[in-house]
Amino acid sequence: MSAFGFLLHQERPEAVELGKMLASWLVDRGHEVRLLSTDALRIGRPELGVDPDEFAVGLDLVVGLGGDGTILRAVELCSDEGVVVLGVNLGQLGYLATVEPTQAKAAIKRFLAGAYHVEERMRLAVHIRRADGTVHVVRSALNEAIVERSDLGHTVRIEVALDGEPFTPYVADGVIIATPTGSTAYAMSARGPIVDPRYLAQVLVPVSPHMLFDRALVLDPTTLVSLRCGGHRPAHLSVDGRSEGLLEPGDAIECTASDVPAQLLDVGGAGFHQVLKSKFGLHDRV
Repeated sequence: MSAFGFLLHQERPEAVELGKMLASWLVDRGHEVRLLSTDALRIGRPELGVDPDEFAVGLDLVVGLGGDGTILRAVELCSDEGVVVLGVNLGQLGYLATVEPTQAKAAIKRFLAGAYHVEERMRLAVHIRRADGTVHVVRSALNEAIVERSDLGHTVRIEVALDGEPFTPYVADGVIIATPTGSTAYAMSARGPIVDPRYLAQVLVPVSPHMLFDRALVLDPTTLVSLRCGGHRPAHLSVDGRSEGLLEPGDAIECTASDVPAQLLDVGGAGFHQVLKSKFGLHDRV
């Protein structure tokens, strides 16, 4: 028997209905099913609820029912345990949640039959180096880490160093360090390149830079990228859309490829190129 975890979108009732159906179907067949305690209450199965620090241990598959944000949360909870994640799309067409609700049960059946493969996605290891030399490790990022202005109406000075060597300061609204997976998120809206998510790289993208050099950089995944808050204004740090607080002048973040990738289940749903074409309404022929 296998052990399954389910994460539900916090605002979509269809996630509750689908989660309730899939959880009952698996339990009736003798499989172990877990949800976060709050989600277990929502589907009326409180006995399946566990705390977040117990959720991923020993699971074979985590199913995220929602959108890309739900999948990011699943990856955050589960990747360090080596658990594979399946994304079921309950919103707009997503880049991570590629299985439709009507295909969810069939996808789980394929997993149980071994008819799948796992796609590894690079993550970023991120930590904060304070001006006083103390270091604080923050969550790994599947999409991006962003250092951006904390005050409306003002730019922020961000000093970039690569492998310990100064590169250039950016005076901008912010600077993004993205993975290939994250290249289709905020980085794309800032005119960064679209990178195949199976590629290994870091993508540095300035946001509205007030300077002549405004290009994005595609960097080796092992490069140690430092973004230091220069000047006299603080900056704000967010990782995969979640706030990590303020960076005071002299504080920096350092990013490089994580040793632990995310593992996403591929059961033959829409591939990256098909999703990209659909997002932009691209046609096979002019």
